[in-house]
Amino acid sequence: MAEVTVDTLEGGALWRVTFSNGTGNILDGETMRGITEVFRKARASAPLKAICLTGAGKHFSFGASVQEHMPGQVEAMFAAFRDLVFAMLDADVVTIAAVKGRCLGGGLEVAALCHHIVATGDARFAQPEITLGVFAPVASIVLVDRIGRVNAEDLCLSGRTIDAGTAHGMGLVNAIHEDPLAAGVAWAQEQFGAHSPSSLRHAVRAVRADLKRRMQNELPALETQYLQQLMKTADAVEGLTAFLEKRPATWRHA
Repeated sequence: MAEVTVDTLEGGALWRVTFSNGTGNILDGETMRGITEVFRKARASAPLKAICLTGAGKHFSFGASVQEHMPGQVEAMFAAFRDLVFAMLDADVVTIAAVKGRCLGGGLEVAALCHHIVATGDARFAQPEITLGVFAPVASIVLVDRIGRVNAEDLCLSGRTIDAGTAHGMGLVNAIHEDPLAAGVAWAQEQFGAHSPSSLRHAVRAVRADLKRRMQNELPALETQYLQQLMKTADAVEGLTAFLEKRPATWRHA
């Protein structure tokens, strides 16, 4: 069962947010809605400066639910994920992702939306949607913004898994630490502890204006391409079905 918990630190200036949904912290609709609600509340919390987001247990997240990518469910999943993306962008607070274990697919998209990523040395990152016959609309925007087009194309088109050191070299990961949650909290305290919360919100809004504008302008077209074109192909449905059935996909090239 999905659960999202919030620990308040520094008199409300910092929130430590942990989401939990099984071993892989799958981002199904329920989990997305739980995280979205936290970020919506964050917008109304005057003392808040930063949120440190992490997954419970050994992994950050294996990504969005593949079952919810299937025809008849994917539209609702996209709507829930869109709400989460814009809740994060609208919160106007600094966001830190504390990553351990695997950070895949939708999990990587959520982490990449954060300002700062701290990861363990053994963390692994991937945008593997293409290996399932589909693509990642949000990653197609946010990874270009975060790590540049060449690196974004590398991850989105290959689907390969990279280690924390490689991710750090790309600029995806900001720091490597054995305890990323503690390191993320310490970084926020050091960097923003003396700042005015209201002024910091204005600064966050200003520096993120371009990313938010791109997401507003470009995400609808990518979702339409996915839903109305990609999902009408046999290979997209086959790739998702094969994953759920734990077998190799048989591509029909259509």
